[in-house]
Amino acid sequence: MAARGLAIRADVATATELRRLAKKEPRRRTAQRMLAIANALDGMSRAEAARAAGIERQALRDAVVRFNGESLAGLIDRPYGRRPERLSEAEQAVLVNHILRGPDPDNGEPCAWTLPDLCRFVEARFDKRMGPQSMSRVVRRLGLTQQKARPVHPIAAGGIETSALNNRAFPCTGESVVPARRAASIRIWHPAYEAAGPEVRPRLRPQPAPAAAETNGPSATPRLPCGSCGSC
Repeated sequence: MAARGLAIRADVATATELRRLAKKEPRRRTAQRMLAIANALDGMSRAEAARAAGIERQALRDAVVRFNGESLAGLIDRPYGRRPERLSEAEQAVLVNHILRGPDPDNGEPCAWTLPDLCRFVEARFDKRMGPQSMSRVVRRLGLTQQKARPVHPIAAGGIETSALNNRAFPCTGESVVPARRAASIRIWHPAYEAAGPEVRPRLRPQPAPAAAETNGPSATPRLPCGSCGSC
């Protein structure tokens, strides 16, 4: 004779009510438990009731135990345990205030907070050590985002005004408009290379001269005077 399963309380909901609740339940696992218990209340064996609902027989037994003890609330998945927060709510409030206040470069602080800076602040203030990755998760959980530095034009970084790049003709000052760190990698052609002596010529790196534009053709581009040397 087959062993009889655990008795299911019938004072909470009938099989029809459980199926109606399962149809409206957004959580799939909870709906499967409701359907399995409804099948068992209709007289199906526990194995058939569990198989028809798409769960194992042991899962149905666990659902029956929780259903008898906690009613419908026992069929909902319980939250998984997790590690406690490294910083308390008061410490997180202090951290947010510190971030929103911003650094003070006049007092030796950086121009913008970084994750290692915040880790050092937490260690000095609360005596708790954290890594940059852990601090990144804390910052995102607090609703803050990291800001990336805005890109800087390399010529502007070299100390040259970007307004000169908008002009189509440069003043004939003889100075290069390329930063010093990039000038060494650029080949320069100069007419003096042809007239230079043997002692000077090896120092110059020749490059083919640009082809002269046709001045009579319709597609010729006129050369704009620079307005400073008086010769062009």
